[in-house]
Amino acid sequence: MSNMKAAPDLRENKMGTWPVGKLLFNMALPLVLSMLVQALYNVVDSVYVAGYSENAVTALSLAFPIQNLQIGCATGIAVGMNSLLSKSLGEGNRERANRAAGNGIFLTLVLIALFMLFGFFGAGAYYKMQPISAQTIHEGTSYTAICCIFTAGIFIEILGERLLQASGRTIYTLFTQGTGAVLNILLDPLFIYGNEALGLAPMGAAGAAVATVIGQWVAAIMAVIFNLTKNDDVQFALKYLRPRRDIIRIVLAVGIPSMIMMGIGSVMNFGMNQIFLGFPQIGETASGVFGVYFKLQSFFLMPLIGLNNASISIIAFNYGARQPQRIIKNLKYALGTAMIIMLLGVAVFQTVPEQLMGIFGSTDETGNFVAIGVNALRIVSWHFPIAAVCIALGASFQALGNGIYSTITSLCRQLVALLPAAYLLSLTGDVNLVWWAFPIAEVVSMIFTLIFFRRIYQQKIKPMYA
Repeated sequence: MSNMKAAPDLRENKMGTWPVGKLLFNMALPLVLSMLVQALYNVVDSVYVAGYSENAVTALSLAFPIQNLQIGCATGIAVGMNSLLSKSLGEGNRERANRAAGNGIFLTLVLIALFMLFGFFGAGAYYKMQPISAQTIHEGTSYTAICCIFTAGIFIEILGERLLQASGRTIYTLFTQGTGAVLNILLDPLFIYGNEALGLAPMGAAGAAVATVIGQWVAAIMAVIFNLTKNDDVQFALKYLRPRRDIIRIVLAVGIPSMIMMGIGSVMNFGMNQIFLGFPQIGETASGVFGVYFKLQSFFLMPLIGLNNASISIIAFNYGARQPQRIIKNLKYALGTAMIIMLLGVAVFQTVPEQLMGIFGSTDETGNFVAIGVNALRIVSWHFPIAAVCIALGASFQALGNGIYSTITSLCRQLVALLPAAYLLSLTGDVNLVWWAFPIAEVVSMIFTLIFFRRIYQQKIKPMYA
């Protein structure tokens, strides 16, 4: 079905005309707010599950690598499509923009099928290969299988939101993500603990998965509706779904590095969980703390991702329009904003870690859960300002078609530096020392980020001034 509305003059697109500070604020704010809401429902998910059992908390922590890969693949295709689409709109090439959107949809359908197969046949094997209790295996298998079998919701939601973002209509993503998040929060206690009046039996971790996929599917439906009715810059028709090698190659050139980065994150999460599970008596507790840390840090990292996504669209559009001064201004505003957000994160994690961990109501009678978590939050938060620099400048890598730089910096941070450092620190027998691996790895990442940004500035941004 084709969107037949007349398209506006591309020269009037706000990404090429608005003051940069106002533009970044206008585009990023809805994304940041929606990411905050998403971070909230991720945390609420864990809070409800923690009240059910500590096995369920560990199960969700071990599920994170799979969910991270799932979201990473969806985001990778969407970011690759987004970069080409924004650049095409900046150049005034509407046909290429439509092809980018259609081929992005085609690639998304392929990935949905692959994750559904894993949900049916791979979830159980993934948990059985780890040194955890039978109850944790049961809780984790049911949670992961449900999330993967019904994975179409999150894939369609992310793709639809990036299509809106690429054309500057980020306000609608606030409604899609916000609605899905609020719905998940409301449904969590019903499915996790059950409700006799409604005839719902307690489902534990599986109930959290059911609430999650319902929220994702509702958000996906809303994203489709908004694109069909509000997105005038892109036409949707079956002919654009036909795979085009030249379009797919460009989309994957940007998207695959993004997917690899998230895949690296999944390997990192799996590896860190194995390191924590290796500690006698407190292994599953430490792994659960690791999962909770990732939920809490999302309150500060997710807004940075929203800021980063808005920045990518602005940079790509103005690169296509040959406006280098707007690219540099955008990077300066993005870096300043990112630093403020992450410094706030440091302040929160340093001053109220006991209260943050107490939210999750440890079922561990020895108190190890809260004690380990307090040390973890205080130590890991020192890398937040360094991460702000890496994320803000890294937007230019993907927007300007050098996604391989993002892959290398992510590889150095999460595999080359983090896992070896964490393993060596674990040999001391003190689980609290393992958390210092995060600041160490972030310093390594920043060094590579600064080297690559200087290179991309010299090769792609500086020549435009001439």
